[in-house]
Amino acid sequence: MQAWFEKTAEKFEMAFVESDRWKLYLEGLGVTLEIAFFAAVLGLLIGTVTALMKLSARRNGKKTIWAVIANIYIDVIRGTPSVLQLLIMWFIIMKSCKNGTLVAVLSFGINSGAYVAEIVRAGILAVDKGQTEAGRSLGLSKAQTMIYIIIPQAIKNVLPPIGNEFIVLLKETAIVGYVSLTDLTRMANQISSRTYEPFMPLIGAAVIYFVIIKILTVLLDMLERRLRKSDNR
Repeated sequence: MQAWFEKTAEKFEMAFVESDRWKLYLEGLGVTLEIAFFAAVLGLLIGTVTALMKLSARRNGKKTIWAVIANIYIDVIRGTPSVLQLLIMWFIIMKSCKNGTLVAVLSFGINSGAYVAEIVRAGILAVDKGQTEAGRSLGLSKAQTMIYIIIPQAIKNVLPPIGNEFIVLLKETAIVGYVSLTDLTRMANQISSRTYEPFMPLIGAAVIYFVIIKILTVLLDMLERRLRKSDNR
């Protein structure tokens, strides 16, 4: 047993302490968080606009060109793998761009936007129809009713699932190594190649992912409890 602990400690030192390799994990984590954050912001913007485009068919009672475009976008993005979308963005759409971070943010943002669109749409539809009627009876236009009455109430419905979408997005960024970005996962692989010992670097990266996601999960749970308390007032 003592020999096992000594060997494990040696592997740990080789993977994290020797040559200050722990700094490399932090560097890779920084790339992961940067891509996830900006992609989430972009996805939220795209998703909100797409949801409103899709809802235009419902408000008008017939399909509009905006609703058709939104449906095609959601179907294509949700129907193809995110890694394939990333490769298409890198090798075809933005072939001349050498900024891998920008390509990754755009790819993941567009991917996330399709899922956020459905979350936002469901949140808006969850608001009671009487709220719309009340807004119109006060003399507000459709746009004003949506902006000042419906969307503020829908935000409370969509915040928890959007938080979960961010967690999924954070894990999906592990594939950015395909576009030559050194994120947390790729950094762990590189350290494995240097030390010829894959176990400790990969387990270390997994632990870092777990801790970050656990922190986000706890924060989301706190947010949900706070929203439920405000509903009960």
